[in-house]
Amino acid sequence: MDADQEKDLQKFLKNVDEITNLIQEMNSDDPVVQQNAVLETEKRLLLMEEDQEEDECRTTLNKTVISPPETAVKSAEEVNSEAFLASVEKDAKERAKRRRENKVLADALKEKGNEAFAEGNYETAILHYSEGLEKLKDVKVLYTNRAQAYMKLKNYEKALVDCEWALKCDEKCTKAYFHMGKANLALKNYSVSRECYKKILEINPKLQTQVKDYLNQVDLQEKADLQEKEAHELLDSGKNTAVNTKNLLETLSKPDQIPLFYAGGIEILTEMIKECTEQTLFRMHNGFSIISDNEVIRRCFSTAGKDAVEETVCVSVLKLWQAVCCRNEENQRVLVMHPDRARLLATLLSSKVLAIRQQSLALLLQLAQTESGRSLIISHLELTRLLEALVSFLDFSDKEANTAMGLFTDLALEERFQVWFQANLPGVLPALTGVLARCEEDVDLFREVIYTLLGLMMNLCLQAPFVSEVWAVEVSRRCLSLLNSQDGGILTRAAGVLSRTLSSSLKIVEEALQAGVVKKMMKFLKTGGETASRYAIKILAICTNSYHEAREEVIRLDKKLSIMMKLLSSEDEVLVGNAALCLGNCMEVPNVASSLLKTDLLQVLLRLTGSDTQKTAVQVNAGIALGKLCTAEPSLNKWRNGQRGSHVHAGGNSREAETQNSTSRPPVCCSTEKASWPRNSQLYNEIHQ
Repeated sequence: MDADQEKDLQKFLKNVDEITNLIQEMNSDDPVVQQNAVLETEKRLLLMEEDQEEDECRTTLNKTVISPPETAVKSAEEVNSEAFLASVEKDAKERAKRRRENKVLADALKEKGNEAFAEGNYETAILHYSEGLEKLKDVKVLYTNRAQAYMKLKNYEKALVDCEWALKCDEKCTKAYFHMGKANLALKNYSVSRECYKKILEINPKLQTQVKDYLNQVDLQEKADLQEKEAHELLDSGKNTAVNTKNLLETLSKPDQIPLFYAGGIEILTEMIKECTEQTLFRMHNGFSIISDNEVIRRCFSTAGKDAVEETVCVSVLKLWQAVCCRNEENQRVLVMHPDRARLLATLLSSKVLAIRQQSLALLLQLAQTESGRSLIISHLELTRLLEALVSFLDFSDKEANTAMGLFTDLALEERFQVWFQANLPGVLPALTGVLARCEEDVDLFREVIYTLLGLMMNLCLQAPFVSEVWAVEVSRRCLSLLNSQDGGILTRAAGVLSRTLSSSLKIVEEALQAGVVKKMMKFLKTGGETASRYAIKILAICTNSYHEAREEVIRLDKKLSIMMKLLSSEDEVLVGNAALCLGNCMEVPNVASSLLKTDLLQVLLRLTGSDTQKTAVQVNAGIALGKLCTAEPSLNKWRNGQRGSHVHAGGNSREAETQNSTSRPPVCCSTEKASWPRNSQLYNEIHQ
């Protein structure tokens, strides 16, 4: 290739790159970028024509020329190039102006559509969204909103088309994929629906929890669909139980019969439902509606003082629901998602009739055995009312009370419950505290309830926003009272809750000191196991960091601080970190630090301060204690100043540690869990496990 050919090739490649960039800019959403690209394109076309004439190039170019507006002259050759470019620029500005005006109109129509949608006028909403799209064709939110309105009208095919257009506007539109997944699920395109939901996760991994729920819905719907196909086949084949189930439901649908007629029929039907086939046929033939919409049965449920017949009807219905919902997620969904039935379940839990109360609790326990069932309870039952109903079980037998609180504890482990709990904190916490107060009246009778409730409170205290100061103070008082129990399990859990709530207020710390909490926690350290010791040392760290009286009492009960020093050799970093904090606090008592110089504490603290622990609070607290120990001996103080940049530095600011007392610095309090501590110099941060 000679030099001229090489030059032409390089020029050609350069032109290709520049033209590619121009095309991308002309497709930009930014009108300014579009305008500049149009102007640059016209300039290049004119230059290309001039170059062709000068070079007498014989190559034919298949190019597209941007047409000037009608007001421009007929051909570029007849006008001045500057006038032509000015005309093009004017046209681009007019197009940008029209787009801005249309954007305002489209937004206004979108808002009108949203208002109509909120009112349930889906046809009107679709009209407004469509008018908005006539103004601007590339507004994805108009497509997704219209798709949602189409789905409300069960027009899933049109919804899918709108979702596809939304993705053309934005290929990462998660809302479009969500609606596509839902529409395909309604059309029973299960595999396609799954792919849509998985695409959401690819775009935004933070939506993992929501995507998991969506995929679970697809699995349950597909499973229910298969069950219905099998049930149809068995019914068509003439299987006795299938035919009898259908016939009996038809009999029960007769209106205005006496209550015992329905009670007898329901009991027979309950006995017949043994397998998934009968459960599915019950659902397919509107069994839930036949029972719950029957006026006679509704009156039996609504009567306050039920006679024997009304009680029999209610109990028979509850037993039937247990039979049809046992391990059948779709039936559970149909039962609980109906608003009237959801309200009824919570009401029946607090019934004065023992049999009704027992069967209602048994039904909810059955639902709570699965993740989907717990989700249904949390999403569709009124949880405050449910909690009140469960609390009412304390007025009855110990067995019922334990079962009810066990159910509530299971629900409290669900993330959705925790979200609800946080939103309803003021109304819920007093109820839990009230339960604990009532149980204290007879600890022996309600041992299991107290044990379960304390475990529940421990879990709730892990959620930082959940712990309010007022509630924490009240719970702390209850736990201080329970520390007088002779039951080891209650003692340990009461100390566990107290270790998480005590720091909420200096007032409650004072009350704890007056109640002898230091002596009790020292006893825990001497005789308790590892878990009890964790709670005890944390409580002692809180008390000694706040009050000099607590430090003096620890010294009185453990003159040589041998218990604390023994904890420093533990493999449990939580114990070590809090023991170092407590030990450092106690060194503020006169003569304590100097007496410890005769022990091997200096070497132990040096090792901890420079150790490679997972929890940096171990190093910080050990470093602070080391700084206090060094102040007791001038020679060590001189040594410490020379080592400031090494071991002691790893433990924190040693100068700050030696000059400030415990109520003016924020040491680190170790814990096994995440908790919320007020940002107050008298309280602490925690290290997490």
